[in-house]
Order: sequence, then C-alpha cells, then structure tokens
Amino acid sequence: MMADENDESAQANIANDESEAGTANDGRTDTAVYDGTTDTAVYGGTTGAVPEDVRARHSLLRCLLRNRTALAATAAGLVGVLLGAGTMAWRTDTLPLLQPDPCWDSLRDSSVSALFGDRRLEVDEQALRRDPSTASLSYGQCRITSFKDEEARRQAIVRVHALDGLYGTDGLRWPAEFLSSRMVALGDGLPGMVSASRAWLALPQSCVGRPGRSEGATVVDVALGEHDFDTQSDYDGEDRDAMTRVVVDAANGVIRELGCTGTYQVPEELPALPEWGQVRPEAFCGVEGLELPAKYRKSLELNRVGGDGGAARTCESGRDGYPGIRMSTVVDPAVAEVYSLEMRKGGARVDGTKGGGVIGPTRAVYRLLCQTGVVVMAVEDVDLLRDDANFVRDLLPAYVEAESERIGCGPEKVSLAAP
Repeated sequence: MMADENDESAQANIANDESEAGTANDGRTDTAVYDGTTDTAVYGGTTGAVPEDVRARHSLLRCLLRNRTALAATAAGLVGVLLGAGTMAWRTDTLPLLQPDPCWDSLRDSSVSALFGDRRLEVDEQALRRDPSTASLSYGQCRITSFKDEEARRQAIVRVHALDGLYGTDGLRWPAEFLSSRMVALGDGLPGMVSASRAWLALPQSCVGRPGRSEGATVVDVALGEHDFDTQSDYDGEDRDAMTRVVVDAANGVIRELGCTGTYQVPEELPALPEWGQVRPEAFCGVEGLELPAKYRKSLELNRVGGDGGAARTCESGRDGYPGIRMSTVVDPAVAEVYSLEMRKGGARVDGTKGGGVIGPTRAVYRLLCQTGVVVMAVEDVDLLRDDANFVRDLLPAYVEAESERIGCGPEKVSLAAP
C-alpha cells in the first residue's frame, strides 16, 4: 500500500494527539542492562499482536517508569531492601526488576526474546528529537547488544529518520540494504518491508507531517548485523519473523513517544523468503518481454526477486549467490524520494515518452508518473570488477519499457543519447 494511501486509511488508525507525550526527555543517551528473565503477558496468540485498546493504554507503573524522576525515586525506595538482601540492585543506574522496555518503551519481552534469546542485553537509547538548528532528518536511534558472558554475540540498531533525497545520504546505502531482493512486503496495510536481517516501517504522515522538499517517508528501520554477508541460513525464517515483531513494536513505541495515538498490528502471515533461481533469459528477473543480452548470460546465471506487492520490487542477479547487478521498481512515492538527488545530479539525461531520468557508469535512475503516483526504476551494476561494464546502458531502456507494461504504466519508450 502506498504511504499516502496508508495515511488516509483507517488501517493503521493513527491520529494526532492534542496532549503532550507522556515522557520527559532530557536529551541524554542512556544505557540500560536487561537480564532477559522478565516475563510479560503476550496478547493475541502466536503472532504477538496485541489488541489496539491494550497497546494504546499505559499502566500507571509503565508511565512512572518512563519518567526518569519517578524511576529514580522508585530506585531510592527499593535500594535498601535489595542491598539488605545481598542483591546488587542495578547496573549503570537502572533497576533490572523495574525498567521500561528497550527502545522508547516499545520492544516487548516476547519480541526481544525472539531475536536475542535469553541472553543479557545492553541497550543504548537516544531521546527522539530532531535537531532544530540543522537540516538533520534523524530523530535518534537505539542500539541493543546481546552478550554471552562478557562476549558480544548479536547487535541490532533501531533508527528513526526521514529518508533523505536532498543531500543524498540515503541514496545509495539505504536502497541496497532495505530495498534488496531479500525483502518481502509486510502486507496487511503496513507500509514497510522485512528480511532476516533488515526491516523498515513508515510512520503515518498524520503523526510526523508531510515530507518536506526532497524528503521521503519517515521510517523506523532495524538493522541486524552486516548487510553484505549474504548467505542463506536455516534460521532465516525465524529471524525474519522476529524482525517483523521488533519493527512493528518499535514503530508503535515511536508513535506513542511522539505524542500520537493508534498502533500497527503484526501481520498474520508473510510471503515466502525469496530464493535464488535460474535466470530465464527471455524473461529476465521474471519480467516478460525483458531479454537478457547473450554477452551477460555467463556472468548472470542466477537471480532472486523480492518485494512483490510492497513498496519496491527488486531483482538481483549474479553467480553463486553473489549479486552482480540490481534492478528495482519503487512504487511508493514517499520511498521513491530517496533517489531525488540522483535524479538531479546523477549523470547524463535520459528521455522518455512520459518520463525521464539520468544515467551514469554504474547506475541509472528513471522516474515515471503512473496512475498510482510517482514510480522510480533503478538499474545498477554492483560488481565493479566485472568486465561487462556497459550493463546499465544496455539494460535500462528495455527494463523501463518492459516494467512499465508489467505494472500498467506503459507503453513507455526510452531513448539514450550517443555515448
């Protein structure tokens, strides 16, 4: 579903809250340690979904815990009892027995356990606040690290930020990580995507406002480990489900923290994980009418397609599971803004009958206005050591023309200037 459509629909049930947010932020970065032993009731069965009226309502204890002054007073009241019993009460000034959930009081025990197991956790959390004196698009981030004894074993970083199309800070890395062929759509009206190591979910515009000039959707994204380590694992399905719960929880916590109401629900079922398969040269990347030129068929033997039905459909192709090229079609206009800077300064102009774009040595970006809004198509050579360096120029016109037909925006004809 498009971000704008989601903003107008009742599926996320988000509305601005006229009251102030219930958390006092002092601008510091706080570190808390969680021992992973706390049990919290989970509502809604195995999916971890919580009824909206339950999720939106804070208990008195949780409201007190989110207030640092109240937390300090509570700690002072209990320290004598705990120390008298020979128990260390806290580490880095946080009580293990009484603390908000990680990342803006958002990540429930069931979600954290699904991703990290029962290991000890350290959480570094920034207050959610955009810098009013700069052009920063970041609200803040939260880092969770799990430990076995004193050895760090796993780390996830939760960020809240607006996608940047004005300065280009998100134009390369963010699509490669969060619009990759590993991703599947969250579905169920959720404007986001997930894989076994990455997840993102857009916040409703009724809460964060409409994007500014060359500014994309405001997203909560979660990164688990290094993106470039692209090997399949028997645990990918479990990790993908855990990442789904974490990103939905985190988005709901951010919505509350920003003073808005309403919640997203964890999807009941997700599409199957994308897998590598043999290339069909006559329908490259599953696009009928897109023929892979013969000179590339040796280096592009396999392809993987992800994201169907979501914000972006991406195909990566290469050999032995290592991507050599990437082709994406981004149909969510708010997400497509991440390419804005490149559309202005990314290379030589490309003309079309209804759209246009730019082309450089290793990447081309093409913008087309369809019935559903702005669509951006990107063709990229991600293996810079390949000999066939003209892939972008050779495939862009055919890809745009075939993709336009596939998504119902055609016919479109693309012409390239002589090199």
